[in-house]
Amino acid sequence: MLEKIVSLARTLTGTGEDEEDLLESLCQAAETLWMGRLREDVISGDCKEALCCAAAFTAAADLAAGQGGGVTSFTAGEISVKGCGGSEAADRAAALRQTAERLMAPYAQAEDFAFKGVRG
Repeated sequence: MLEKIVSLARTLTGTGEDEEDLLESLCQAAETLWMGRLREDVISGDCKEALCCAAAFTAAADLAAGQGGGVTSFTAGEISVKGCGGSEAADRAAALRQTAERLMAPYAQAEDFAFKGVRG
């Protein structure tokens, strides 16, 4: 399954050989994340295609987030540089994460779910 996830993530990101190791590690981590979030009544075979896509989108989001730390505004004398990828990369990462969540919604536990007991 990891091979398929890496292939999908490579398509989403257009990464070159210089980022291949990082992308593969992110894909492996994303697969582990989604496997851990599967509901108790779901096995990976029930949602293999959705899981592969969601893991690829998650890895692509993580890669985009890591690339988003560029300069947002810099001035030196008469030279000014603005908007070199800061919020654009963050917006892309957020959109990729939303897609992954939507794909896995029928199969996974909510990430932000918390249950508190109440005593009377």
